[in-house]
Amino acid sequence: MEVQSLTKSFGGLKAVQDVSFAVRQGSVHSLIGPNGAGKTTLINLITGMYTPTSGRVMLGSRDITGSAPQKLAALGVARTFQNLQVCMNMSALANVMVGAHLRHNSGLIAGLLSLPKLRRDDQACRAQALEAMSLAGVAEHAGAEAGQMSYGALKRLEIARALMTRPSLLLMDEPAAGLNPTETAGVGRLIRQLARDGLTVVLVEHDMQMVMSVSDTVTVLDHGRKIAEGSPAEVSSNSDVIAAYLGAEPQEPAAARLQKEVA
Repeated sequence: MEVQSLTKSFGGLKAVQDVSFAVRQGSVHSLIGPNGAGKTTLINLITGMYTPTSGRVMLGSRDITGSAPQKLAALGVARTFQNLQVCMNMSALANVMVGAHLRHNSGLIAGLLSLPKLRRDDQACRAQALEAMSLAGVAEHAGAEAGQMSYGALKRLEIARALMTRPSLLLMDEPAAGLNPTETAGVGRLIRQLARDGLTVVLVEHDMQMVMSVSDTVTVLDHGRKIAEGSPAEVSSNSDVIAAYLGAEPQEPAAARLQKEVA
């Protein structure tokens, strides 16, 4: 995926300003920055939730700028959200199966008649959902109602549902938000495993320790602009990044504090 000079204005406010970056296939590419830097807005632009004021988003050679989320899902683009988007009155398994709706649509007549093909599709979908839940580490909750699950398990359930779309590109908006250190480390290991399996991941996350441990490339935003990009080591020692996070001119003690935070 490549983002080319992407800009988004809300009235007189430029939430994203001329941002460009490229994501390598099979890598973990993180977007970080202080609160209000434009990270979630950028994710919303990429996934069709917002239409950019200017600029383009390319998926391979295809221009997907402003494409509807359902069209992007069909092209292999999936996302998870900062706030839980789970149907609490459904089972965990049913929540995950919803992610396959684009691939398992047999129509109203088939559903009313309970045709054999529909039953076979349903069985296959259940098996795929259980596999996705196992990969995400929540297989033991397959028979539970979503409302009975812990917050940490629900975050993983959303990842399992996203995997049901069979994505080639997964955008994750703060998957560790609200998790304890043990849960955060587990999500980090899952992200690295997904990348090893060939999935491309774009990650927005505030937990710097997790970001620096899982990322191949880090892009840093501040006030809607890209201020740095590189490996975790390069970014953590960048004077502009240190100033943006600490709100001051980068001095040696400040640099040491930031690097300690991301170590």
